[in-house]
Amino acid sequence: MGNNPQTLKEMQREIDDYINQFKSGYFSPLSQMARLTEEVGELAREINHTYGEKQKKATELPNSVKEELGDVLIATIIMANSFDIDLEETFKENMVKFNQRDKHRFERKDEK
Repeated sequence: MGNNPQTLKEMQREIDDYINQFKSGYFSPLSQMARLTEEVGELAREINHTYGEKQKKATELPNSVKEELGDVLIATIIMANSFDIDLEETFKENMVKFNQRDKHRFERKDEK
């Protein structure tokens, strides 16, 4: 697989290969949801520190929005794998929905 997956399918496969090397395998859906929620909270905290009024304490290590967003992505892929959800297919289905439902929801750049 390599260290540079190019598609969601490859990312899902790489994470599945990683998790399946352990006896415990995938955690329960509730544990996965707790982890995803934790990661989203860490992303929110980092965004608040970077763009909000609440600055980090001098004793806190610097972090990044990129790193926290990556953790959210990994937790999402793990959850999708455990539910046997193809994220590429899901993405395509959702884009069809967005392009139909939200077609006139926001002012478009090309409209006067």
